[in-house]
Amino acid sequence: MQDEPQKDEALSNLLRTWKPDAQLPPRFQQAVWNRIACAEVARTPSLWQSITVWVEKTLSRPALAVSYVALLLFAGLGAGYWHAEGKTAHAASEWRTRYVQTVDPYQMPRN
Repeated sequence: MQDEPQKDEALSNLLRTWKPDAQLPPRFQQAVWNRIACAEVARTPSLWQSITVWVEKTLSRPALAVSYVALLLFAGLGAGYWHAEGKTAHAASEWRTRYVQTVDPYQMPRN
């Protein structure tokens, strides 16, 4: 354990003094940047990625995110109320029919 810091220091000194003697090919940097530019142009985002980026940018503002969540919450509550209202009206109609059938036996459905 005591030798490890000395080994690291020796390695660091060796790496600091090392100088590569190989030469890069002509216009090497330009070729690298051209390949990077071509790769960026060729990579077009899909529709799903575009939508995801738009949502992330839009909802990164807290006020807009809160208003969006509130809008979804109210829309869900409204849809639930509308659905429950329909079910309640149907059940009330059925209860009225059954009550009339129990009071007046002539109102029974005939088979």
